[in-house]
Formats: sequence, structure tokens, C-alpha cells
Amino acid sequence: MAVVLDGKNLKIEDIVRVARRREKVELTPAAKTRINHCRAFIEEKVKARAVMYGITTGIGELSETILTPEQTEQFQRYIVYSHSAGCGVPLPEETVRAAVCSRINVLSNGNSGIRLKVVECMIDMLNKGVTPVVFDKGSVGACGDLSPMSQMALVLLGEGEAFYQGKRMPGAEAMKAAGVAPIQFEARDGLACINGSNMTAGWGAIHLLDADHYYKVSEIAAALTLEVVNANMVAYDERIHKLRGFPGAVTCAENVRRLTADSEMLKQPGKKVQDAYSLRSTPQVVGGAKDALKWARYMFEIELNGVGDNPLFFPDEKAYLTGANFQGTPLGLALDLTGECVTMIAVLSERRTNRLLNRNLSCGLPAFLTKGAGMFSGLMLTQYTQGMLVCEDRILSAPASVGSIPAAADQEDFVSMAFTSALKTRQILDNAWYVVAIELMAGAQAVEFRKPLKAGKGTQVAYDFVRKHVKMMVEDRPVHDDINNLTAAVKSGELLDAVEHAVGKLN
Repeated sequence: MAVVLDGKNLKIEDIVRVARRREKVELTPAAKTRINHCRAFIEEKVKARAVMYGITTGIGELSETILTPEQTEQFQRYIVYSHSAGCGVPLPEETVRAAVCSRINVLSNGNSGIRLKVVECMIDMLNKGVTPVVFDKGSVGACGDLSPMSQMALVLLGEGEAFYQGKRMPGAEAMKAAGVAPIQFEARDGLACINGSNMTAGWGAIHLLDADHYYKVSEIAAALTLEVVNANMVAYDERIHKLRGFPGAVTCAENVRRLTADSEMLKQPGKKVQDAYSLRSTPQVVGGAKDALKWARYMFEIELNGVGDNPLFFPDEKAYLTGANFQGTPLGLALDLTGECVTMIAVLSERRTNRLLNRNLSCGLPAFLTKGAGMFSGLMLTQYTQGMLVCEDRILSAPASVGSIPAAADQEDFVSMAFTSALKTRQILDNAWYVVAIELMAGAQAVEFRKPLKAGKGTQVAYDFVRKHVKMMVEDRPVHDDINNLTAAVKSGELLDAVEHAVGKLN
């Protein structure tokens, strides 16, 4: 079923449907009416030679330059050319698809002055699988993601490059192969395509959904570790967390209780009065991240349904206003916080793994989870790998949103660097998936030394899942393929799906 865009009701899950599942999009009739109504106002003002930023004037530091009637249309093409100044490697197709979807929803509000024909070309391009080649370096997040969005706009003109049916080719070839007719920009069209933080909004929306997935998998890994070290589960009593009041902690503790339900390992004597913080504080840490993610989602869904553009047009009032709604700071703040939270949970995962491997901390498990310690090193080196990944994530967690470097001859003297926040949050997530996969691998290995005691309702499913991808380590072997294969399987969503089938949806 198509994702219907009306400028008001786009959710993060909708963005991911379009980006990853390649579901089609369509505009509501009301959105088309709004776009046409605003465009009529623009054409009226252009005909009257009104001075309007980015339409009859230059942009940025050149905004005082008035264009002739002959220059007005040409300027929209040149602005896309000049702003296609990125470099690096192409972003994933899903990222660009998410950005295009996000931009269409902005334009459907009818405050940008673009022609409906241009919006329909974007929709056609998206629905027929033409994905512009957009490089990963170049955006400062104000005036929006100008450089990457310009590379997107080039393909609308039948220029630039695009991916089509798995192949990279000139944009004109991709559009022709897909049966999409390129367009020519008229007044306002080019700037309306590029003047917003939509590459950040689209990619960041994917990050937030992935972070939610990661948090739930981290709870599965934590639950398995708690069982094999015979943790004192009093710390997960609902009364403790309700008394403090943070919703995320209440939710995390409940998830872990459901995952460990019916565990025989947790019924053994010899529990400590209080476990170490990495075991005892998981609800407070992961729960805090869950609460932060709710705020990040709130910020993003405002952006996805707001009008990030400049200038803005109010046709009913015959008004034209310039401002800074392209500014990506609200998104950068949300993504910086999300990246920090993912890193924090990865740190917690590494500390729990260390407890599994350290015979002085693991409640009777053998050193490095091997029967032949000395001759064999077991999983010793997997924690080294976690350490490197966590170190890198800590460095990447420095906020980009405080990193402004002035642009456009100081006309744009504060920029958001929000796209850098998106770029590094993706790197943080990629690293963190390896960290939690290693904890799962260690937890499953530890289960072998607790048999015949059974794991819990959800953790037994997790153990079985790990064993589908990683064999028990009886003697030392290279484990790089084990780590890579398990990480890929966990990221795919298979683990969470299997566990939720057993215990119900995790919150």
C-alpha cells in the first residue's frame, strides 16, 4: 500500500517503508491543491518583478543582487550546479530515498512555491526506482543539506548520476530507462528542491528506528548475561523503577523480566546481595536511552511534517517571509543525543562481556569461556575487539552540533553540522552492533557451562538463534567470520522477531 503524503502525518516508520521496502508514495488531492495555489501566488509576484530572495535575487551573501527576467529561470539551474559541491562516496540508496520522501512531504504543505510538475517528477523518480547518487561529505546543515540535495536535484534535470536496478549510470540514462521525463526548472523550482535539512531528516529517521531496534537487542543480550552469572534479579523489580518514575527504566526492567521468565539458571543459590553496576543498572541506563529516543522521535516527526524552507510563502495572506527554517540544529541535537545513548549502551555491553570472560567475576565460569585455558584463549580477543569499537564510538560521540564553521562570506555565520551528526550516528550504530553481537556470542558460550539448566522464555530463543550462526567453541578457532555473520543476522531483525514471537512485543 502506498505511503500517502499530505504534509501532516508522516511517521518515521513510513519513511523506512519507502526507503527500505521501496513502497510507493502518492500525494493527496488537498496537497496538490495547496501546491498549485502557492505556485499561482509566486507567478503573480514574479510577473510583477517583486524582489524575492532566491527567486529574483541571488542567495546567501549575494542576496542583494537583483536578477533580470532572463536570468530568473537560468538561475534555478545554476544554483543546483554550483551547490553540487560534495565529495566522498555515495550514500546508501535507502538514505537518498528517505530524503526524497521527506522533501516531497515538506513541499506538499504548499508554502514553498514550487510547481506541482516538479514534485510529481520527484514522486515518479522515487516510485520507479531512480535513486540519485549523492556523496556523503559536503553538507553543513544550513541552508539545509544544500550540497547533497543539489545532487538529488541534478537527476530531476536529467543530469548527475543515479542508481537504477542495481547499476550506477548517468542520470539521463537512468531516467530514460525508468520512463521518467526530466524537467526544466522555472522560477523558484531549484531552490525549493534543495533548501531544507531533508537528507539529515530522512537518514536520521532511519537511525532512530535502528536505535530502537538496537536497544531491544541489547536487552536480550543483557538478559542472557544476567542468567549465566546468576544475577540478583531484585534489581529488576517493578516497584524499584516505578518509585523513581522514569518510564524507560520501568519498560526495560519489564522487558528483561519477560525475557528471563522461567529461567532455571536464575533459580540457583549463591546470589550476591548486590551485583556490579553493569548488571544492576541496565534498566536505568537503557531506560534513559529509551526516554531520550522518545524525545528524538518527537523532534524528527515535527521536522518531517513541518516546512523546512526559505523563503516561505503564505498565498492566502499574499505574504512572503524570509527566515531560517532550513536550520538543522533541532535534528543535530536529537542525533547527537541518540549517538551518545547508543555508545553508552555499547559500553555497558562490553563491561558485561568482560564479566563473562573474567573468571574472577563470572560466578564460576571458566576463564575466557574455554575448558582449556592456557592452551586455549577462548573468547579473550573478542573483548579486545569490543574495546576498540567502544573507543571509536566514544570519539564519535563528541557532538557535531557545536561545530559551526561560518560559510557564505559570513552571511551564514552559524551552521548546524546536523548532517555530520547523522553521518557519525550511523558509524556509531554500525560499531555498536558488533559489540552487542559479541556479548550474545559470549552469553551463548556461557550457557554451555550451565547445562542442563535451562534458559528463560526469551533467552532460550536467543541462545538457539546464536547457535544457528555460531557453533560452540570447543577449541580455539578464528572467530572473525562468527562475529561478522552473527552481527549481520542480528541487524537483519531475525533475532528480535524470533524472541518477540516467544515473549510478545518488547517495548
